[in-house]
Amino acid sequence: MAVRDPAMTDVARLAGVSHQTVSRVLNGHPNVREQTRLRVQAAIAELGYRPNRAARALVTGRSQVIGVVAQNTTLYGPASLLAALEQTAAESGFAVSVGSVRDLDHRSISAVVERHLAHRVAGIVVIAPVESAGEALERLPKDVPLVTVDGDPRQPMPLVTVDQVAGARAATQHLLDAGHRTVWHVSGPSDWFDSAGRIDGWRTALLAAGAEIPPLVPADWSAAAGYRCGQMLARMPDVTAVFTANDHLALGVLRALHEHGRRVPDDISVVGFDDVPEAAYFIPPLTTVRPDFVAVAQASLEMLLAQIETDSGGALRETIAPSLVARQSVSTP
Repeated sequence: MAVRDPAMTDVARLAGVSHQTVSRVLNGHPNVREQTRLRVQAAIAELGYRPNRAARALVTGRSQVIGVVAQNTTLYGPASLLAALEQTAAESGFAVSVGSVRDLDHRSISAVVERHLAHRVAGIVVIAPVESAGEALERLPKDVPLVTVDGDPRQPMPLVTVDQVAGARAATQHLLDAGHRTVWHVSGPSDWFDSAGRIDGWRTALLAAGAEIPPLVPADWSAAAGYRCGQMLARMPDVTAVFTANDHLALGVLRALHEHGRRVPDDISVVGFDDVPEAAYFIPPLTTVRPDFVAVAQASLEMLLAQIETDSGGALRETIAPSLVARQSVSTP
């Protein structure tokens, strides 16, 4: 039986570092500590590892380019994730080719994937946060290195996602810990996995606390939708705490509450999700949940590079925990 040549993952394991750190050392990236660089170089020497991307490109016809499929959107989460993917790929010696689609349906995704494959990309990352992407992903070629981001957790393919449930649970628990008897939730679109996870986290926290679960307030991701929902909530004197599915919804809610004379946080506390750059400058500064988009991008790239290096697949999963950022929009009721 032939002995397998050492792969980059073997170097990472021996050196006790991530796959991406090995890539950075190989590409001469400056943001690597000298001690780490020496440890990686020692592992390379011990294993006799030789980067094989150029040879693999000659054999397979694949390039040093990663294809990304993403919806054409200005929404903060997907846009931030795309920027993080481009930066992380560059640090590992890869360029990124982005194929934008208007709708994440089978026809649109398949067309972009075919264009990427025609250009012999090394692998593909699909940012697939909506249910309509599921059918297209199931039909993609099985021999192409592929990672989905924020996709359907029920699908048997490599997936990296923010822990939406944990983030929503933390937001809701923060309001309960402040003394609120229950928390109202302004949700995102029903076909988004992010929205579903945040609803689950909100309900889980209320159930665990034995708190009443008020009716869901459905919306989209916009400040305008938040404003409409906020007008309704402002007229309900028993509402003391609101968790919105993103910060733009929170901005609309804050505007509506202000117009109705409901003070935040004295009368109503508000928590958002995403930590957009402007959240710290809302009036009042918004308490929110911060997803680690850089960590998601790094995990996605490491998962993809492992497939490229070893020609192996597998239903891998990695979930990245978000963090709560406490500001001035929450107080005791």
